[in-house]
Amino acid sequence: ASELKLSQLSLSDVRFVQYTDEDTQIATLMALIDTELSEPYSIFTYRYFINSWPKLCILAHHEDKCIGVVVCKLDQHRDSYRGYVGMLVVDKPYRKLKLGSELVSRALAVMQDEGADECVLEVESTNLGALRLYQNLGFIRDKRLAKYYLSGNDAYRMKLLFPLPPPAEEPEFPDEEPEFPDEECDTYL
Repeated sequence: ASELKLSQLSLSDVRFVQYTDEDTQIATLMALIDTELSEPYSIFTYRYFINSWPKLCILAHHEDKCIGVVVCKLDQHRDSYRGYVGMLVVDKPYRKLKLGSELVSRALAVMQDEGADECVLEVESTNLGALRLYQNLGFIRDKRLAKYYLSGNDAYRMKLLFPLPPPAEEPEFPDEEPEFPDEECDTYL
């Protein structure tokens, strides 16, 4: 896409699809991720995420080109049902569209629909754009992980707590008083 066309793009020009097919999608998302992220991943890592949680792998396309992807998972972690953002990449020329925020927001919506309590991720401490993106989505820095990346850089573990579901409604009684047993109770204090 030309610079003129890119400056006129908006999110409405982007098509979002969930991962469905290794034969047509895995090579594309691997190429994009391998180009943009500092950590190398094997095909087994990709398959672990996308085959186990295909609804949490969302790709963004402009025309016929994949321009962004988020890869996540959702599983039990101690006492919570936890989402995890494993990878987020947006092709550099498309970063001004807030496409990363849109991809993560879509994944978070799926996690919340599936009953997640929280979502966590790691982000390189030097990646100010990513830190700002996640903080704008409501993530907080949970802890610093020293020398987390192969580059020797530190990471921040970031966490987002999903709102609690509304409480179940109390059953309403008809106009009459509820029935209680007539016998007296002895109370011991």
